[in-house]
Amino acid sequence: MEQTNYQGILQKPIGSGFNASSTTTEVIKGIDLTEKTAIVTGGNTGIGLETAKTLAAAGANVIVPARDTEKAKKNLQGIAHVTVAPMDLMDPDSIDAFAATFLASERPLHLLINNAGIMWVPLRRNKQGIESQLATNYLAQFQLTARLWTALQKANGARVINVSSQGHHFSPFHFEDPNFLHRSYETLLGYGQSKTASNLFALELDNRGKHCNVRAYSLHPGSINGTELSREAPIALFQQMGFCDADGNILPEVAATLKTVAQGAATTVWCATSPLLNDTGGVYCEDADIAALALDPSASHGVKPYSLDQANAKRLWTLSEELTGIQFDGN
Repeated sequence: MEQTNYQGILQKPIGSGFNASSTTTEVIKGIDLTEKTAIVTGGNTGIGLETAKTLAAAGANVIVPARDTEKAKKNLQGIAHVTVAPMDLMDPDSIDAFAATFLASERPLHLLINNAGIMWVPLRRNKQGIESQLATNYLAQFQLTARLWTALQKANGARVINVSSQGHHFSPFHFEDPNFLHRSYETLLGYGQSKTASNLFALELDNRGKHCNVRAYSLHPGSINGTELSREAPIALFQQMGFCDADGNILPEVAATLKTVAQGAATTVWCATSPLLNDTGGVYCEDADIAALALDPSASHGVKPYSLDQANAKRLWTLSEELTGIQFDGN
C-alpha cells in the first residue's frame, strides 16, 4: 500500500544532490518541458518570475495570472512561451473567471504553481470577510486548484506546488477563529496560519489526487533578497527584529544569510520537475530536498508536525469547502 505523509512519515531528506545555494538552472538541468502547460501565480515578480522564466526556458507554455496585467506584461516582456491573464486572488469571482477561461481551452494542466502570497500586512478582509493573508495565501490556492481540477486530471501526471514558508512555525491553524473575529490581530500569526494551511492542503490534496496521477507538494523557498514580499512592512519592524540599522539598511551579517532569487526559486522548480519525486507526494521541501520534521521547539528549519497532521488536514479541507462554497473531493 502506498504511503501517505500523514504525521510526516515521509519527511526525510532523500539526498537530492542539491542544497541551499543551488539555483533554478542547476535543478532543472536536463529536464525537457516541451508541450507541458504551467500556471504560475505571482509569476511576474520575485521568485515567481524566476520560476516562470525557468519553466519557459525548459520548453513549457507558462500562463501568469496577475491582478496588475500591465505590470506583469512589462516584467515578462521578451520571455518566450509566457502569457499573462487577469486574476485577483482576493476576489473569488476573478479566480472563477480565470479558471473558466483556461478550462474552455480544453488544455491539460501539467503544473499548477501556487506561488503568490502576501506578508507583513495590516488587517484587511476580502468582500467575503476573510482575512487577507488567509484569503490570498491559502483559500485562493484551494479555490484555484478545485476549479482547475479537471485540467490537472487530464494531464495524466500533474503536480500542484504550494509555495509555503518557514513562517508556518509562527502559528498552527486556528480553527476556532481563523479570521481574527474574536482575538487581536497579529500579522505574523495570520501569515503563519495561512502557511500552515498551505502545508495541510498539499498533504490532503496529494492523498486524494494521487489516485488520478496528481501529486502535491509544499515548500519553504528560503529567506530571499530582492522580492516584494516586505513592501508593506515598516522599517521600524525590521529594525526591531535586528535586520536593519538606524538608516534602514540591511545589516551585512543578515544579508549574508539571504538567498538570491534564483536560489529562492530553486525548491519550487525542483518540486515541480524532479524525477526523484515521481513516487512521493504530500511532502514539505526546502533547499531542493525533502525537509526533516522540526521536532525541537527552537528549530529554525524543517516542518512542524501540526502542519502535517491527518486530522488537521481533513478538518481544514471541510472548513475550506464551507468558506469557499466549493464542494471539492479531489479525486
